[in-house]
This record gives sequence, C-alpha cells and structure tokens, in this order.
Amino acid sequence: HASKLEVYRKSDDYDVIGIVENDPQLRRQAEQDARYQGVPWMTEQQLLNQPGLQVVGVETSVPQLLDTAERCIAAEKHVHLDKPAGESLPQFKRILDQAASKHLAVQMGYMYRYNPAVLMLQDWLRRGWLGEPFELHTVMSKLTEGAGRKTIANYSGGTMFELGCHLIDLVVGVLGPPDKVHSFARHSSSIADGCLDNMLAVFEYPTATATIRSSINEPDGFARRHFTLCGTGGTFHIQPLDDPSAKIALREARPGHPARTHDHAFPKFQRYVADAADLAKMVRNEKDSDYSYEHDYQVQRAILLASGLAVD
Repeated sequence: HASKLEVYRKSDDYDVIGIVENDPQLRRQAEQDARYQGVPWMTEQQLLNQPGLQVVGVETSVPQLLDTAERCIAAEKHVHLDKPAGESLPQFKRILDQAASKHLAVQMGYMYRYNPAVLMLQDWLRRGWLGEPFELHTVMSKLTEGAGRKTIANYSGGTMFELGCHLIDLVVGVLGPPDKVHSFARHSSSIADGCLDNMLAVFEYPTATATIRSSINEPDGFARRHFTLCGTGGTFHIQPLDDPSAKIALREARPGHPARTHDHAFPKFQRYVADAADLAKMVRNEKDSDYSYEHDYQVQRAILLASGLAVD
C-alpha cells in the first residue's frame, strides 16, 4: 500500500529496509510510483534475514495473506497485517496463538481504529455518557467500476468481506462478539459479473442490534459512510468516517457538551500515522496493544459470518 509505505518512510520510528513483491506486474507498477523509489527490492527470504529487522508489513492477495504472515511470525517478526485476515479462521487462530507465545504484535490494518471521532465515542462509552447501547447502524460504501469490481467479484464474501470488515472491527469493539449473525448478500448492479456488490449483516445481542451495510454501487458513497450508536444516554453519529464529523444528542449535559443535538468538528485525520506510531510503541515494549488477540479473532469470525463464509 503506497500511502501506508509513505507514512512509515516519513516516520522517525522506522527505517524501511526492503520491499518484496513476487508479482512482476505489480512490481512494475510500484516501481513507477515515487513513494517506492529508493527502497531496495529483495526476495522474502532476503528480507526476513536482514539484520535488525523487527517488523514486517504484510499486504498480499487474500489467498497468500495468512501463509505470508505465518512465515513472518515463524521468523520472530512483529507483523502489521492487511485486512481482512484471510478466509481460514483456524489458520488465523494459529497465527495469533503463535504470536502470543512469542510475544509478537499482530496489528490489523483496519482503517478507523485511530479515527479521532471513533476514539471519542469509545471514551464516552467508557465514561457512561451514552448509557447502555441498544442500536448501532453503520454504512461503508463507494462506487467501484471496471477492474475494481473484478477484484471484489473474486471474493466469495463480496463487499462485506472487503469493505464491511472495517466496520465490523468497530462494532465488535463497542458491543463485543455478536450472539447471532445474519448475512444478506445481493448482486444489485446491471453488470453481469456475479459480484456480491450490495450486502447487509445484522448482529444480535441480548439488548441491542447492529446493522452493517456495504455496497460498491453508491455514487459518492464516501460521503455517506457513517457509524451511529444509540444509547440510553445519547446518540453519537459520525459522518463521514474518512473526514470525521459528529452529530451528538445527549440526555444530560456533559463537560463541554450541552444536553441537546449539536455538531462536533475534529482535526484533519490522516490515515495510518497513528497506527504506525502505536505499533512502534508495542515493538519497544512501551505498551500492550489496545486490541487483544482475542478481539482480532472475534472480529475475523464475525467478518466471515457476515460475509456468508465458513468459520470451521
């Protein structure tokens, strides 16, 4: 991911010492991108044998993702792993168990974990300001045509697997693992490519429900991406997610926030910067991950179920 690589190269926490790409076409494309220039290209074995290497970022095609990550963990490296974590839940569990036994970080690449609006919502939940959650509604869509549709058509889990996973990470973080998952997959486009391009998942909890929608048919879908939590103490609506703004309704006034519906602005959010900084702290043993191995396992299980895929 060129944007992610650029963040690591600009960070004072990292020295980027090599790139591995076995696909000749993808490598040629990357070599034309200034963000890759100046970093040595090497084989996987050469990279894993580099003296002082501590962290490997793994972003491959989905069928290769878990095998690659497992080799990195076997080589005693911390891993930043692209999402979603493959289609084999048992293999992902094995990787997490191996990482835990070696005290290695596995940081998942879900893109909203460090979003300031999401962090604020999570903080308010911990403080009890939003009361008990009873409804959660989320949407992550966009308009994708051409080659992009072909890529998603290759996923048997469709848009929920590719896009909805980012939201499911947040839903499980807020409400925990769902008791039941209902998956609704549709091909709604007039394009006859078989792509599951319009998907809905419903998560059941004892006193709450959550809906996750994801489509690649929506014009300007980025603008309508949102995450809305309704609790007995208030509603917190984040929209759009990528350049966050929040509309908040509170039952009681809280410090700096009145007991009425009001808007809250956030500073410009640049993806990946906080992720990279947080991983560096984990590698230096300055902190534990805010997302446990168990959380990542439960997220992946929920993603597979929401995508209509097997978990055994």
